Amino acid sequence: MRLLWTAIALTTLAYLGLCAALFVFQRSLIYMPQPRAVTTAHAPLRLRVDGAELVVSVRPRAGAKALVYFGGNAEDVSLNLETFGQWFPGHALYLLHYRGYGGSSGAPSEAANHGDAAALFRAVAAQHADVVIIGRSLGAGVAVRLASEQPTASRLVLITPFHSLADIAAAAYPFVPVRWLLRDTYESGRFAPGIRMPTTIIAAEHDEVIPRANTAKLFARFANGVATMKVIPGAGHNTLDSQGVYRAVLQAAL
Repeated sequence: MRLLWTAIALTTLAYLGLCAALFVFQRSLIYMPQPRAVTTAHAPLRLRVDGAELVVSVRPRAGAKALVYFGGNAEDVSLNLETFGQWFPGHALYLLHYRGYGGSSGAPSEAANHGDAAALFRAVAAQHADVVIIGRSLGAGVAVRLASEQPTASRLVLITPFHSLADIAAAAYPFVPVRWLLRDTYESGRFAPGIRMPTTIIAAEHDEVIPRANTAKLFARFANGVATMKVIPGAGHNTLDSQGVYRAVLQAAL
């Protein structure tokens, strides 16, 4: 019996240690900062915000139309400059490097990303009357909340979005009380009902990171008639760009 209680105690301590480690290091599991690989003749925009200086990869263009883009947790958004420039020739492009990414100072968090996204949107909207918000994967969580707070945005496009990060983390770590431990939850489903601009949700048929059912759960949270959902056949979470139909769907959304 003594050995049994000792084994139980050691197992409990190990489990609590695992939970503590996940709590302390959780942001290193969520955010994977990438350097900025693409430089162009256009110097990046440097946006000063509270506690940081952000780098924004840009393709300037005069006129009403602009696009702001928020990438995934391990994405170098500058890699989209050439593609988006070809696909959206009539839009000025503003691609945010989160804190710690691409030369931006500071460290990423949900609160920081939301505040920084709002600051970028205000700066862009001051120069362009027609601003589209696009978010991919983790960036879709940033984009949903931003769109709910910025009704002047003209359109919202969500690429492989989730209902909440807590859902995804709980599925990945079913043996851990993730919902108690997670600090950055990105509850997109909570903000979706307040969005009124036309919204396109793009899902991958074989998404191995964000289950399509979770994306559908988010879609169901939008008011009737606000959002449409498109599924890219044959695509995985990171292979959307290789499917020809993806470009057509994305262009049609704008």
